[in-house]
Amino acid sequence: MRTKSLKKNRINVVTLGCSKNVYDSEVLMGQLKASGKEVVHEEEGNIVVINTCGFINNAKEESVNTILEFMQKKEDGEVDKVFVTGCLSERYKPDLQKEIPNVDQYFGTTELPGLLKVLGADYKHELIGERLTTTPKNYAYLKIAEGCDRPCSFCAIPIMRGKHRSTPIEDIVVEAEKLAAKGVKELILIAQDLTYYGLDLYKKRNLAELLEALVKVEGVEWIRLHYAFPTGFPMDVLDVMKREPKICNYLDIPLQHISDNILKSMRRGTTKEKTTKLLKEFRKTVPEMAIRTTLIVGYPGETEENFQELKQWVSDMRFERLGCFTYSHEENTHAYNLEDDVPQEIKQDRANQIMEIQSQISWELNQAKIGQEFKVVIDRKEGNYFVGRTEFDSPDVDNEVRIDATKNYLKTGEYAMVTITEAEDFDLYGNVVTA
Repeated sequence: MRTKSLKKNRINVVTLGCSKNVYDSEVLMGQLKASGKEVVHEEEGNIVVINTCGFINNAKEESVNTILEFMQKKEDGEVDKVFVTGCLSERYKPDLQKEIPNVDQYFGTTELPGLLKVLGADYKHELIGERLTTTPKNYAYLKIAEGCDRPCSFCAIPIMRGKHRSTPIEDIVVEAEKLAAKGVKELILIAQDLTYYGLDLYKKRNLAELLEALVKVEGVEWIRLHYAFPTGFPMDVLDVMKREPKICNYLDIPLQHISDNILKSMRRGTTKEKTTKLLKEFRKTVPEMAIRTTLIVGYPGETEENFQELKQWVSDMRFERLGCFTYSHEENTHAYNLEDDVPQEIKQDRANQIMEIQSQISWELNQAKIGQEFKVVIDRKEGNYFVGRTEFDSPDVDNEVRIDATKNYLKTGEYAMVTITEAEDFDLYGNVVTA
């Protein structure tokens, strides 16, 4: 059946999962545009490319449902072709080909040239940094490395993304300059593991040197660090953060757990004592730093005692930002050999308890901000509010600052000094400081 759509030969890229997938979709779209293709992001098109996530059960389910949804559209004649790429396709290609055979073709995470070829485009090596960004114009993700060499027992990323591969500093700077030329003011550095950056290319952890190069890019005002790893953290990064105003006083460092026996089983290469010492060093060197972490509850063998230890530690550490996940039993991971012995309802109850503690901590920390002034970037307008963020907040996952649009006029992507007037658990309210 031929498609009913009038949008002929228009390629719709659909992105699922994390910021790394957002970046990969943007690179794909940039390559397609360079070959003269009409390409859109999550809009109507008769050719569909689904960039999937295969990380944990919920993400896999969403990816499969999205594929099935577009296969139905293909059957109904609303689209002509459906291609699937990304982590789910990398990890489960034989299973997907068997279960959903009507997909036109499946591609893994490293098969961009092949995907472009079937879409009638050429892969252009010279297009460093040429992306069609899908984020608001003021910020963009900047991937500095791919893959991961860490042996974490619960994680399937090395299966889907391969070994760690750093991008050379000069290539990252070129990409940053091109983004800045388009009006991007905030670079969010991403990788499976930022702290490993440079070991393969330069034989040393080289994140600090990369930051020194990026702060020189004109037009960039904020540089934010996502996904650091606690083991082997390069402490010279803190010196750069303290010295360079463009580096946000912010660090996303997933810690996962704190009980020594759980950390050992998770193969995290650290202990409660070492982790706590590291965090204290962060606080001492950069006192204003906002630390974001993520935790996993319900890992195989997690006892009530382990969980109570984790709860107490969360209370003691008072993280500015925290997310909590329930353990997902993933095939071909080291932990898959263990018995998934914590019932799902207990996992969820434990996650809820952690987030209740964090909600109270966040409320208390936010109350202390009332009356203070902060530099805020405006991401969007929502109803009667302009919605922005401080340097201590990342898009989508952290606190937001809401500014009454009936009393203040602001532009998306611009920065403003804002006095905080009210505070909730995860939202701040404020007024623009007038001269």
